[in-house]
Amino acid sequence: MYSVNVRDHFMIAHSFRGEAFGPAQRLHGATYVVDAEFRRSALDADGMVVDIARATDVLRTVVGALNLRNLDDDEAFAGQNTTTEFLARVIFDRIADCIEAGELGPHAGGIEHLRVRLNESHVAWAAYDGALPRGRGAG
Repeated sequence: MYSVNVRDHFMIAHSFRGEAFGPAQRLHGATYVVDAEFRRSALDADGMVVDIARATDVLRTVVGALNLRNLDDDEAFAGQNTTTEFLARVIFDRIADCIEAGELGPHAGGIEHLRVRLNESHVAWAAYDGALPRGRGAG
């Protein structure tokens, strides 16, 4: 399996509900370094997994929509603990939607698998990964 990884970062504020979160029930901030890894078993006609520049732009756009926001104020997340794991899935789904919309170029439909990893620090991270449905994307 071939893969290409692109990286960006974003900062958010949020709080959690539930005793399991202890002091994190109070409003606090987080800075994430996010990796998006695109995988496919065969390279496209140009010898690529995905256009790195387009993948970088899509990741920047997706995390830019979350950057410098208090997620507690976002109606899309009402009633949800916006844990690192949860946010990894949100970013996965939004990138998958961009692939389906053709935003990663004409050959990105060959991308079979996506992994999104949110690094909270140099020692802790969470990820969501999964197969992309066949026929996703523009190629």
